[in-house]
Parts: sequence; C-alpha cells; structure tokens
Amino acid sequence: MTGLRLRIDKWLYHARFFKSRTLAGKFCQTNKLRLNDEAVGKAHVLVGPDDVLTFVKSDQIKIVKIVNIGKRRGPAFEAQALYEDLSPAPEKRERPLHAPVAFREPGQGRPTKAERRALDRLRDIE
Repeated sequence: MTGLRLRIDKWLYHARFFKSRTLAGKFCQTNKLRLNDEAVGKAHVLVGPDDVLTFVKSDQIKIVKIVNIGKRRGPAFEAQALYEDLSPAPEKRERPLHAPVAFREPGQGRPTKAERRALDRLRDIE
C-alpha cells in the first residue's frame, strides 16, 4: 500500500476535515497547509501513507499522520482510521456555562408586572 498516492484535497475530504472537496481545494490554495514541513499551495499535490499534514482548523492546530489513503468518504469511524492525530491537547478555557441571573433590590429600577398590578389596584381604590 505504500505505492498508493492521492490528491491532498481528496484525502482531506475523505478524512472528513472538510464538508466538500471544493472547500478542501480552496483551503489548499491558501498556503495554510504544510506537508512534511513544506507549504502546499496546490490541491493536486499527492500524499501517501507516512506523510504528516499540519494545518489550523477551527482555531486549533491539527497535526495528522496519514496512515491509509481510503477509497471513499465513508462514515466517521472509517475516516478516523485514515490518520493518526498528533495534535497537541486543546487549551482549557474557563468560562461560565450560564450568565448569572440579574438581581434587583426591591424598589429599584422598573417595577415588575406584579408590582404594576398592585399599583393599579391601589390607584383604583382611591
């Protein structure tokens, strides 16, 4: 299997890094992809097993070693068998899941619906 080679855009599509081959080809033309530490500027560059690709995807650095070429764009488990992920672990971001609920002291700001109804009842009594 070492003699098999495939276009880099097609391999990126088969490995499910891009939703379409067109998007993979356009990404290759941006010179933001490295193949064995050399910048790639064309989508027709051939890749094979043991090649290492480095690129940025979704604000994360991806480093993948090609294990297999693949014959089609299959399900996710087939696509994950095409490469070995050598990427560094993503940095943990500490941010709250939900914003805290605003607290309003009674008598400050706009009256609530219940307070407005109570005021209306009070005014009708007079």
